[in-house]
Amino acid sequence: MDDKAQLPPNTFYVEVSGAGLPEVDGLFVPSTAPPTKSESGTVSSPGYWNGKMAWDRADGKSARSPALSYSNSYQSWRICRLDGHLAYDITGDEELPPTDRAWHVYKKGVAPAPNVVLHHYDPREPCPHPNVVFVLGGPGAGKGTMCELAQSQLGWTHLSAGDLLRTELDGGGPNAATIREFTTAGKLVPNHIVVAILRGAMERITRTTGKNNFLLDGFPRSLGNLEGWYEIFGRDSELPKMLYFECPYAVLEKRILSRAKYTGRSDDNVVSLKQRFDTFKEETLPTVELFRSKGKCVEVDTSQDRQAVYALVAEHLAPHTNQTLAAKPLSERAEMLLGLRPFPKD
Repeated sequence: MDDKAQLPPNTFYVEVSGAGLPEVDGLFVPSTAPPTKSESGTVSSPGYWNGKMAWDRADGKSARSPALSYSNSYQSWRICRLDGHLAYDITGDEELPPTDRAWHVYKKGVAPAPNVVLHHYDPREPCPHPNVVFVLGGPGAGKGTMCELAQSQLGWTHLSAGDLLRTELDGGGPNAATIREFTTAGKLVPNHIVVAILRGAMERITRTTGKNNFLLDGFPRSLGNLEGWYEIFGRDSELPKMLYFECPYAVLEKRILSRAKYTGRSDDNVVSLKQRFDTFKEETLPTVELFRSKGKCVEVDTSQDRQAVYALVAEHLAPHTNQTLAAKPLSERAEMLLGLRPFPKD
């Protein structure tokens, strides 16, 4: 069909793993099969089958090409065995194979159904380099609020090294034992492990969502953190830009004590705030000064009202922001974060 020739190229890759049939597991690449009439009478086009994207096994062994495709007759996505017989399917009309729910084991399949992961980039090739902005500021400077707004309204991904370390520990990841050993001893986790976990999270998000813009909240907290960054990414890689949220201590104290009424955080008190702020000045400010000296630090006065601060953050992120996302109306949550509407009462 003429309209099929106008379909965008299939640039996605599908990884299938954990199937009851090992022959089904593997990488599926965009189909290069020539135009063919399907069971419903639809003429396919390269990379497509029945008007939806289609994939063949990367090893080229599949008897049916494409091996992962959509059936108009059964309104379902299907995964075939090496002999071409249907092994797994899932009903729906999504444009891409669903990855958020379990597939059905068909007659020629064997339980369990596989896990299906969609990749925006060929997983056999290096992941595109992330576009990173470091975000630093004292306790209560507004890092979390502005990062959440940038994620929900501008499409950036907000990552916290501390949160990722906790996830790695709780999930029993490959670095969990080392993290537990250091934290139990009251020591800081080695910088190269922190950065390796950050890089792993960024690569996973980039490959599975296509998103490549990252805000690293509270990183690098020290020059040691920065050395870990160099160790993983190399000294020849361009140093990311930094957003430094600057705010007078008196304002920070007022904010922390105000939010203590709602957060329940044990460190939201005057004594802890003073300790955290002193630690910030001692360990983190030298890093800020380094970025200043290299012309990589953008200072944002966060003592202003939140709307003004957000406008500045959005402006500095604009060169890499999807402007369609930036133009969308504020969500209710964003309006609450900006003080434009009250938070719901418990």
